Amino acid sequence: QEVLFPLFFLFWLILMSMMHPHRKYDEVPNTDLGPLDTSVLLNFVIGYTPPTALARQVMKKVAFDNFEDGLITEEYLSEEELEEASALKPSNFVGVVFKDSLSYQLRFHDSIAMSSIYTESR
Repeated sequence: QEVLFPLFFLFWLILMSMMHPHRKYDEVPNTDLGPLDTSVLLNFVIGYTPPTALARQVMKKVAFDNFEDGLITEEYLSEEELEEASALKPSNFVGVVFKDSLSYQLRFHDSIAMSSIYTESR
């Protein structure tokens, strides 16, 4: 039993990994998507936390460099305040939580979107 049980489980692990192979996606060619329809972004609010100098600089660049009228940005002192504001505001609110200088999380009204990092397998 001490020898056969580990071999049995190893067999099942190999079988399960063969049933769910890794998916590899091909490259998508660069295409011109045309002009951005900014009417969708009217009264759009982006809240962010923590209110650091780098976060302010990034949000200013997002709000004013890409859009004529600019987006509405609001800073919050903590993630809890951001979550409360997200619950109170309508569906045109998106939260941005800066984890460090290179990573962030997007928080929508009902979910959290992780940054896209390629991972081989779970």
